[in-house]
Amino acid sequence: MGNETAAPSVRFATPAGRWVLAATIVGSGMATLDGTVVNVALPALGRSFGAQVAGLQWVLTAYLITLSAFLLLGGALGDRFGRRRVFLVGTAWFSAASLLCAVAPTLGVLVAARALQGVGAALLVPGSLAILEATFVPGDRGRAIGAWTGLGGVATALGPLVGGWLVTAASWRYIFVLNLPLAAVVLVASRHVPETKDPAAGSLDLPGALLLVIGLAGATYALVEAPGGRPVVVAVAGLVGAAGLVAMVLVERRSAHPMVPLELFRSRRFTVSNLVTFAVYAALGGVLFLLAVDLQVVLGYSALGAGASLLPVTFIMLALSARAGQLAERIGPRWPMTLGPLIIAAGLLLMLRIGPGSTYAADVLPAVVVFGLGLALTVAPLTTTVLGAVEDRHAGVASGVNNAVARVAGLVAVAALPVLAGLTGDVYRTPLPYSAGFHTALWASAGLCALGAAVAAVGLAEAPRPREATHLRSCPLDAPGLRGPLPQGRPKVEP
Repeated sequence: MGNETAAPSVRFATPAGRWVLAATIVGSGMATLDGTVVNVALPALGRSFGAQVAGLQWVLTAYLITLSAFLLLGGALGDRFGRRRVFLVGTAWFSAASLLCAVAPTLGVLVAARALQGVGAALLVPGSLAILEATFVPGDRGRAIGAWTGLGGVATALGPLVGGWLVTAASWRYIFVLNLPLAAVVLVASRHVPETKDPAAGSLDLPGALLLVIGLAGATYALVEAPGGRPVVVAVAGLVGAAGLVAMVLVERRSAHPMVPLELFRSRRFTVSNLVTFAVYAALGGVLFLLAVDLQVVLGYSALGAGASLLPVTFIMLALSARAGQLAERIGPRWPMTLGPLIIAAGLLLMLRIGPGSTYAADVLPAVVVFGLGLALTVAPLTTTVLGAVEDRHAGVASGVNNAVARVAGLVAVAALPVLAGLTGDVYRTPLPYSAGFHTALWASAGLCALGAAVAAVGLAEAPRPREATHLRSCPLDAPGLRGPLPQGRPKVEP
């Protein structure tokens, strides 16, 4: 974590500790809540603007592009200029962008505002955990992180329900207004958060971040607009995207302080874990985008009903993730990370039963439960393996890279999967064609999970040595854990 301006001094069971927890939990909760409510609101949003599927894709991908590209830069900014300061800037930025989303008069303005939201989230998300690590004394840090994880999981669980209620009772615009009172709480609580920074922080890798934005934006445009866009424009966008990503890798190789230290990928376990992350989270990103729409378009659920239908997934994650992490520490991550994606794939294949005339108890609930069990078995072991694959001094950046990989995987899936499944134009308005395309997407997503399982089975064949004092922090249904408090003792590097 580096040297800070002051030694950690905040205790858990003190007023200061409660203020720090309130600021970080509510701040990160805003980004978590926003990620879960938008999917449920997509059909209503589409009706409001007369949008086609590509427009709905851009509402999600614009946010994911900037969040993915600036996530690691956001953590570096906090280390360099002050974690509290950057966290507050992110809160103000995110709330201002949320207000712009709420009043957006056109789909184009909404997409631009969502991109701005992603920048704010990239400052918020890594900052919340960095503040906890830098302010709480080591003996209380685990309790603080546990509280952050647990209450953050509650935000994840309530997101679809609250979002569905707001859409049903009022308007999709209120899902963005919801962020404003939460931001006010963060700003008040942050007055009691001490400032910390890392005096040894290196220079910022702005070129790498900008090239990543160009690469992701170009590739996303080519994928989303391919079905109906002008071929020349689509081809140019794809070439620009590919050139941006290649240039980003070259810049990272030569940078003294790279945003993504490529030497981390010399660890086979780290590389394998990130390949599994990409496969599994691509499947999750695509399915969660399409499922919330399917429940409303095909089964006729309200936005509230669709949001409530997915609650078992989060409750299973909250109940079983920690136990799955403990299991992986005892037996190694190979089998949990092999069986977990296969169980997710089984849940996705059970969703093939969802169609016109399906019932929740007989068709939706069994698939959702199996899907949740697979997630619970996968996420915590994956986070443990990522942290255990690198030296302890690289734990923060390793988990940050893994989180960025998960976001990019979701971005690629949301951009590409509807096109591959034939879900283009205004097909989301007609139940039968949408259901057929959704089933195609389910087969593709189940295949991605099976591929992730195969990569884990082969790449993690050798059981890892146990890692001491690792604290798991995962974001159910969102992304793997972001950062980890640095364990004591000699660095461990898995081959």
